[in-house]
Amino acid sequence: MNMLKGKRVLLGVTGGIAAYRAAELARMLTREGAEVRVAMTAAACEFVQPLTFQALCGHPVMLSLFDQQEESQIGHIAAARWPDCIVVAPATANFIGKAAGGIADDLLTTIVMASRKPVVLAPAMNWAMWQNEFVQANLARLTALERFQIVPPEEGEMACGETGKGRLATLDFIIDRVVYASREEKDLHDETVLITSGPTYEDIDPVRFVANRSSGKMGFALAREARARGGRVILIAGPNSLIPPCDVQVVPVRTAAQMLEAVRKHAPEANVIIKAAAVADFRPARTADRKIHKDEGDFSLPLVKTVDILSELGQSKRHNQFLVGFAAETHQVMTYGSQKLREKRLDLIVVNDVSEEGAGFEVDTNVVKVIDNAGHIEQWPMMPKAKVAVMLFDLIQKHRANQKGPDKGRDGHSVRPSHRPGGGRRRRSKRGGGGGGGGGGESRGGEGRANGGNPEGQPA
Repeated sequence: MNMLKGKRVLLGVTGGIAAYRAAELARMLTREGAEVRVAMTAAACEFVQPLTFQALCGHPVMLSLFDQQEESQIGHIAAARWPDCIVVAPATANFIGKAAGGIADDLLTTIVMASRKPVVLAPAMNWAMWQNEFVQANLARLTALERFQIVPPEEGEMACGETGKGRLATLDFIIDRVVYASREEKDLHDETVLITSGPTYEDIDPVRFVANRSSGKMGFALAREARARGGRVILIAGPNSLIPPCDVQVVPVRTAAQMLEAVRKHAPEANVIIKAAAVADFRPARTADRKIHKDEGDFSLPLVKTVDILSELGQSKRHNQFLVGFAAETHQVMTYGSQKLREKRLDLIVVNDVSEEGAGFEVDTNVVKVIDNAGHIEQWPMMPKAKVAVMLFDLIQKHRANQKGPDKGRDGHSVRPSHRPGGGRRRRSKRGGGGGGGGGGESRGGEGRANGGNPEGQPA
């Protein structure tokens, strides 16, 4: 999905061993739809050749402050005005110190000083340099400025053979932060969004469990989109193998009971709740404390119902909360979806037929219909789940605006739009920044089945 379609990103590359990873970052930014141009320091050119970036991005690489052709048109000023966002990856201790001190002695530092656009810094350096008090003081000085954002390095083995915190962050995290920084409108600013995602595992014995085919991709896409819109996002995630979104509070759970407990804890603070998880309708009546061997004879598995999390949310929903459910069905899709919308007191429900090609489980696309509580239906064609997330939040915000009335906030007071370019410290508030066929969603139609019923949410 082109999360950066139409955006212009200037990638700054400084002289560290992680410079080789900047080439893959450039490629990923381009894949997300961004037009990418690259500025390199002289030291960066010792690690990666400029021709690499020119081939990946389709533009000549900016190298020198004294390029006669470029500077005849004051090239560094034009470069500073061009992007929607600047990302420096890797950002060395030297570059961070210059930026914090307002030093502009080469092309890249001059561009940063001359620009007023958001700047994303992804530091990478030896762990001892990262812990150095001067580096930390410089980072604190930059993050005090609203337009600078830091994607902290990760812990792990370094090129020098030592282990510690200093490795360049996961590239997906950097992309997430660029998406956030380049969004001018943050329509979920100062709001909390609670999203559930993935399957639940209900243990049969220490080896086996009842589950379903949900991967969590839909819920993770929703979390990324909510964060890009400026929201504080809490993602309650069942078992998955996905990279968690940047700046999202992830609450890992395994069972339906654990998900229920987490939802009860976090739901009261949420303004928007999206229940996209494929929670098991049924669990084994009893979990064996040792492995059940097949030579013990025939085996039957009694199932009991789990608590209906979505129904509980509907019953406890405040007047200023917006509640969205998912229904993954295989037949009578609209009938079951509409029934679930009414019975569980939802504001919207997203319905899909998981037997349809490109919809539902274990794929990156979805084909959905969205029903509101007035009975209006929107039918969307097959599209990436990230695009579904964008369109769903557009629809949610449209419905919330109609509920509030013009120019009214969630408490009925007039609100001002946020023009904050992203990043830095907030002035108003702080941010936190299988086998056996298994369970399904919160739909209770029909008798218990071996596969635990229909999944509650789109597989992501």
